[in-house]
Amino acid sequence: MQELKRTNSSNMDFQFLVNFLDQDLKIKDGDDHAFYAQYNKSDNIQHVIIYYSDNRPIGCGAIKPYETNIAEIKRMFVMPASRGQGVALKILYALEAWAKELNFQECILETGKKQIEALKLYPKAGYTIIPNYGQYQNMENSVCMKKTLP
Repeated sequence: MQELKRTNSSNMDFQFLVNFLDQDLKIKDGDDHAFYAQYNKSDNIQHVIIYYSDNRPIGCGAIKPYETNIAEIKRMFVMPASRGQGVALKILYALEAWAKELNFQECILETGKKQIEALKLYPKAGYTIIPNYGQYQNMENSVCMKKTLP
């Protein structure tokens, strides 16, 4: 049985998944990890989605307000053994639906050039590359994307 659950960052299953995400990012980010880590704090996030398969948490994602009409996709992760099964896309679409319910008109995100799975996922979901925004403007390993919500 698969289930998408709305929650917040105090959820223990979210914290469990984010621990794996942070370990993965530490390897992929290399020398830039400390810079990125400061912007990837997982406390006090009010809109979190957890994907469960047979009552086990296997994926997550979150949205945070960025500007009045723009939500930022954060903390997307799927356990390695569950990748390639459409889990991330389901989480992403659920986050977009929630953002729309909250009256956001666009979603933006940042991912890294070494995050190959993410670079395939987001364009598949309709995201297009934009100039790096905010704190990522001068980071050559960052790739920023945007999608207007239907």
